Amino acid sequence: MTLLIYDDIFLKHDTGYGHPENAKRLENTVKHLQASGLWDQLRVEKPRAASLEEVKLVHPQSYIETIRQIADTGGGWLDGDTVVSRASYDAAVHAAGAPLTAIDLIMKGEEKNGFCLVRPPGHHATPSRGMGFCLFNNVAIAAKYLQSKYQLEKILIVDWDVHHGNGTQDAFYNDPAVLYFSMHRYPFYPGSGRKEEDGQGKGKGFNINVPLPFDTMPERYIEIFTDVMEQGVSQFVPEFIIISAGFDIYKKDPIGGLNLNINDFGTLTEIAMKSAEKHCKGRIVSCLEGGYHLSGLPLCIEVHLKALFQV
Repeated sequence: MTLLIYDDIFLKHDTGYGHPENAKRLENTVKHLQASGLWDQLRVEKPRAASLEEVKLVHPQSYIETIRQIADTGGGWLDGDTVVSRASYDAAVHAAGAPLTAIDLIMKGEEKNGFCLVRPPGHHATPSRGMGFCLFNNVAIAAKYLQSKYQLEKILIVDWDVHHGNGTQDAFYNDPAVLYFSMHRYPFYPGSGRKEEDGQGKGKGFNINVPLPFDTMPERYIEIFTDVMEQGVSQFVPEFIIISAGFDIYKKDPIGGLNLNINDFGTLTEIAMKSAEKHCKGRIVSCLEGGYHLSGLPLCIEVHLKALFQV
């Protein structure tokens, strides 16, 4: 079965009135998946909280303690976009723990793949700074966990969020054991993600950025995505695939600017699964990043899950 990792703790991360990254994103998705019957076909598991040592695989303790202290004193803002509420630290360590929960079950051979329905998202969180709605970098922690606990030497992170995952790139820019592949609108927030940003030192060539102009058509997007997955990824031969699944490339997303249709998320997922089946026994963990169209997001996630479910 496909894993779905979820807990109501994620609803308690309170970003305030009018914020695009809000609890309705998950509430609407859960209601839709339950109403459609798909929820009952999945193996739904609660995430454990990531330990301090696990979060420290990416973030220094001083930064972690800063987030905890802001939450414990009633909350505040990290920047103009990024909120820490009273419950945000608890939500964030569970969001970081969600992919770890999935990884352990997959590595035991119990399931092949899973989707983590989490918030706050993570891919903008650099090791030392939260930004862009993100507190801890969930996928980066997951990749470091695969390295430290399971000694995997080749991990692929696929990021199809409309925004470049600057935090994930920063975490692995010198690391040849992690191939980071991002397709994103550019120029756009957060300003990084040029093609020339391809890693440094031993990590040179292990960072693939595909910047796309506003209004790129879905056919072109899928064509490029397929080429990179079939060529660059095949040369890397990953042992595990992690997806930063941003659904803000959906054509109706209020802060997106790309044009993918709902069914295109099934196509992207199938392409990633093809690589996973070929190289790493189908092992995929996908984590929710962006996606802010409150009625479209549940439909996009449903298509993503149905594709994962087709193993």
